[in-house]
Amino acid sequence: MSFTAFCCGCNVVAYNKNGKKFGMTCAWAQMVDYDKVTMLLGSQSDTGKNIEVGDIIGVSSLASDQESICNNFGDGHSLLKNKFDGIDYREDESAILINGARVNMKCRVIDIIELKGDTDDKFIYLEIVNSVENTDKEFLVFKM
Repeated sequence: MSFTAFCCGCNVVAYNKNGKKFGMTCAWAQMVDYDKVTMLLGSQSDTGKNIEVGDIIGVSSLASDQESICNNFGDGHSLLKNKFDGIDYREDESAILINGARVNMKCRVIDIIELKGDTDDKFIYLEIVNSVENTDKEFLVFKM
């Protein structure tokens, strides 16, 4: 695999499970090896609640012209609204990937650590199955 890196700024995690599409914006992501990524998914998210070890999911590191997509997936919950309405995406097995993203990664969930405490968030460990980089685009990053 020739994957090099991705930006931890704005990533959409998305997958299809039992006929339902789940998706959320995740800013807490980190590449930990050439083919491994970790992410922190909030306990309040339907996407995080329904993810399991062995799932094939999509991670799309959005491009600088995709801020509206970032906001769309960051607003509300997957079981309450169709976050994919009007979004240009494709499916690869159960992974959902956003077209036009800077990087698309099809990943397998290889471990989930459920953090105990005030939040009960999920720390997920992913293996990149394959990836496509669009080097003509810039990453979407947030300025604080």
